Amino acid sequence: MKLPIYGPRLRKVARTHFGWPSLRPGQFKPMRAVLRRKDALVVLPTGAGKSAIYQIPAVLLPGPTVVISPLLALQQDQIAALNERADPKIRAVRVSSAETPREQQEAIEELRSGKAEFLFITPEQLANPERLAEVKALKPGLVAIDEAHCISAWGPDFRPDFLALGDMIKELGRPPVLALTATASPPVREDIINRLQLRNPEIHVSGLDRKNLFIEVTHCPDEAYRWRRLTTLLDEGQRPGIVYVATRRAAEELAEKLTQAGYPAEFYHGGMAGGLREQRHEDFINDKVDIMVATSAFGMGIDKANIRWVAHMALPDSPDSYFQEIGRAGRDGEPGRVLLLWRAEDEAIQRFFNGGGPDETELRELAKVLHKGPATKTALAEKTGLGPRRIGQYLALLEQVGAARTGKGSKISAPTGAPLPAKAATAAVAEFERQQAVIKSRTDMMRGFAESRQCRTETLLAYFGEEIRRMCGHCDNCADGSAEEVNAVEEEGPFPIHSKVSHAEWGTGMVMGYEEEKMTVLFDTVGYKTLSVPVVVNQNLLTPA
Repeated sequence: MKLPIYGPRLRKVARTHFGWPSLRPGQFKPMRAVLRRKDALVVLPTGAGKSAIYQIPAVLLPGPTVVISPLLALQQDQIAALNERADPKIRAVRVSSAETPREQQEAIEELRSGKAEFLFITPEQLANPERLAEVKALKPGLVAIDEAHCISAWGPDFRPDFLALGDMIKELGRPPVLALTATASPPVREDIINRLQLRNPEIHVSGLDRKNLFIEVTHCPDEAYRWRRLTTLLDEGQRPGIVYVATRRAAEELAEKLTQAGYPAEFYHGGMAGGLREQRHEDFINDKVDIMVATSAFGMGIDKANIRWVAHMALPDSPDSYFQEIGRAGRDGEPGRVLLLWRAEDEAIQRFFNGGGPDETELRELAKVLHKGPATKTALAEKTGLGPRRIGQYLALLEQVGAARTGKGSKISAPTGAPLPAKAATAAVAEFERQQAVIKSRTDMMRGFAESRQCRTETLLAYFGEEIRRMCGHCDNCADGSAEEVNAVEEEGPFPIHSKVSHAEWGTGMVMGYEEEKMTVLFDTVGYKTLSVPVVVNQNLLTPA
């Protein structure tokens, strides 16, 4: 297949089967990678058309496409959008806990007979050896992983069940893999690539500058001022909108306060009953709720284009979370507002959430069990008395230090040459502490973003390792004239952006960007550090790695 024919064929499929007259920016290159049978990691903002990147090439590839997605609601929205066209070439079916055993078998049969193209499935289903064998027999031509950041232990949506996906995909015959996410900083990208065992993947990052969103950040001296700024936004802004808060209690209390003040609002958080969460989700999607006050548990999988604003009533834990959450505004391309109302006290909440390290004794006991032979996570929980989430987190740490490996049937064991339990536990605790240092540095970067007088977009994209080399014109600092061009500073920087450097204490790192007389470096062991350029130069703090 020659390169020049990719474009016309992809555009024809988009037009004929999906009714799309053209491809969006950032879609063509990863589609081309898929047709070339190459692995790819794609970072595109919410609403930029990530799903199309696997849907369109799938029509041209032999075999069905397996779509692994963490949320049933998100799967249902995508399935409905595909099936409403009544086109057998793009028909989608699902195998999940929401279907009866008979419905699951009917779905497999549709795929086997060629009556369906897309299989939507969760990692939990693939963890079943019989189900995995059924899917393997379908000879899938592509595996697409949506919300791929969920596989990363760095992310706020970390899902331990995703850890075995790399091995599961290998069991499927190792078709090409396409990983999709709306936000992935360099550590998260690296985690995705390693955990999914991607082979020399193409990495495509684009569209992170959301030009239709006005970004505004305000420091609030007290809670009364923060409340006044929020109600001013509600009075001025259109609906609907999302207010993000740091805790479940804050979500309930603020929703009640807003309602009593004449701004009818509902709350959403992970501690609610499943049925109520689903009802609130549907009510918001169907415009029955104009103001949703929520924790970070709300948002992933929301396919809603007309969200006009997103407000944060506390400093998010990282630019990763912040970027993901503001990306839910203005998906229809119309103007949207994002407002961060922060206080210094917000950081204490994040420090509290990030506390609580692993118990070295529990890790050692788990490592001992793994040395006795392969076992499922359920069996490991029974033998150790640890809860499912604790097991998942501990296995992630042990895997990272070479003391655990997922094998056939999703059974976990200690690989050949694994460290002894005591040494494994010590190494796992050290790895956790390293991760905590990076997590703390991300919170520090969020504080730095909030305090910056430079272009907000430029500062944010530098964190993700991207450049726009101009002022965005759609943030508060650009609007009030305080933002200044930093191109000249960048050109005079002692090291090129994205170059590797070494520090005597912090080891190797990557130069992420320059701002005024400061430079940001992402170190492998301690995370993000902001350094004074004159000090770096005068004291020779960094050398090329």
